[in-house]
Amino acid sequence: VQLVQSGVELRNPGTSVKVSCKASGYTFTSYYIEWVRQAPGQGLEWMGSFDPGDGVSKYAQKFQGRVTFTADTSTSTAYVELSSLRSEDTAMYYCNAQRGGVNYWGKGTPVTVSS
Repeated sequence: VQLVQSGVELRNPGTSVKVSCKASGYTFTSYYIEWVRQAPGQGLEWMGSFDPGDGVSKYAQKFQGRVTFTADTSTSTAYVELSSLRSEDTAMYYCNAQRGGVNYWGKGTPVTVSS
């Protein structure tokens, strides 16, 4: 099983970023995709989860209105898009495929928001 995430992102405040997570080695629609981030010196922060099987998203309250989860099942790729970026969004963003206590993690995508 592999979750391959997109590369380094540098963004100005107020813009958007879209991070991808390409899955292989398992049935993409059978696992939830969770998005988690970790800011420098901080703990893990859950952003929400996405079910590629039915397209249903659950967003953490903190990110409501700024985050969107999508997926392309034809390429087994999940996406997270975060808009209205601010410096506090600087973090490593991770995707996590999970089902029944089994977790597979991507290696993370560093996102830096700075003017």
